[in-house]
Amino acid sequence: MRTRLTIAFVALILAAPNVFAQAKQTITGTVTDSMCGARHMMKNKTAAECTRECVKEGSDFALASGGKIYTLKGDKAQFDKYAGQAVKIKGTIAGADLTVDSISPSK
Repeated sequence: MRTRLTIAFVALILAAPNVFAQAKQTITGTVTDSMCGARHMMKNKTAAECTRECVKEGSDFALASGGKIYTLKGDKAQFDKYAGQAVKIKGTIAGADLTVDSISPSK
């Protein structure tokens, strides 16, 4: 009986970080791409133009927030609409991925 209880307790502790990492969150930042991150490399291009070019070449849309870069998962047309802009995103963070439920301009 005691062994079963110990195993159940250990399993609960090991699962806890995944439960908390999957919680819905609101995060603000700038829509960018996963290659450039917060610093765009294309000279003579706006942040939006650089983001769109990099995505066209195979990079993923991303969110730069507080020194971190999150790869955005969801509707790419919505991300394209906000390329280079400050936004507020509601979604779920799992590792470096941010699954987007909603996106709106940051005020």
